[in-house]
Amino acid sequence: MTDDKQSMTVNGSPVWGDLDDPCKLKGNPLAGRDLLRLLDLTPAEMHKLLSTARSQKTAWNANERVQPYVGKAVAVILEKPSLRTRVSFEVGITRLGAHPIVMSDANSAFSRGETIQDTIKVLERFVDAIVIRSFAQQRVEEIAHWASIPVINALTDDYHPCQGLADFLTMFEHRGDLSKLKLAYIGDGNNMAHTYLEGGALTGMRVSIATPQGYEPDPKITSECRALAKETGAVLELCYDPEQALQAADVVITDTWTSMGDEAEHDVRLKAFSGFQITADSFRLAAAGAIFLHCLPAHRGEEVTDEVMDAPYSAIYDEAENRLHAQKALLSLTMADI
Repeated sequence: MTDDKQSMTVNGSPVWGDLDDPCKLKGNPLAGRDLLRLLDLTPAEMHKLLSTARSQKTAWNANERVQPYVGKAVAVILEKPSLRTRVSFEVGITRLGAHPIVMSDANSAFSRGETIQDTIKVLERFVDAIVIRSFAQQRVEEIAHWASIPVINALTDDYHPCQGLADFLTMFEHRGDLSKLKLAYIGDGNNMAHTYLEGGALTGMRVSIATPQGYEPDPKITSECRALAKETGAVLELCYDPEQALQAADVVITDTWTSMGDEAEHDVRLKAFSGFQITADSFRLAAAGAIFLHCLPAHRGEEVTDEVMDAPYSAIYDEAENRLHAQKALLSLTMADI
């Protein structure tokens, strides 16, 4: 990244060094919108979301309690189990004054075999937004097709936009101007790798992803992100060498080598990912002041050592907390009256 990026603007909005200023994007173009992946946003809308999350977090910590959505309700449908997704959404919805209706596992909204169309057209008569954590991205897209209320993707096999928002908020809080940072992601080219490519493209960041051969990010998603990167000045790199990706990184990230649904491949993956573990020694290749992130849950001793997870440079618990603040901001903006 070069110093001339200091004057870069994104859709008329200054770069990411002044995230504390919530006035970069006038009005609220996110009202009534879905968020199925980060590339549903423009760079200015990403800035709006993160600045809103930061200002709301600051206000809450100052004991300012504003509940704009008293009397509203949000359906939280969990077809995949999760500690952080359920708790962060349930608490965030409650803090906004709305009522969370959690449907999980065998008691999911779709557990009785009804069509998505019928389920959603009924559900939207009761609630004001839908949060869905599922497997196939196509399922979430079909839900959004039938819904006239906002639909939020809380994770699919392809994307994890809510985790991405929390992570980019954490990066800003610890390292400042996002457009000046290098993010190194070491591991599987999964939904998190896709999300970091998208967020990096939106924020003008340098993103370097190292995976074993055969575990690269989806080429179509990579191509879409690189097209946006040409507009924002982002640099997106793919390689097979963890040390190359880690060189001078400001943020080091990994994820589980075996995602939910891939358990049958675990032994094969352990062999394939040998040499991709983040250790205290490999972390020394990163820049001075670098931080470590992991979306959790982590398999300590596999993709990362305890020494890294528990190091002073580890921001994993700040990152987990920011799920609450990022998702609260997302709901507060998308649930607003159009």
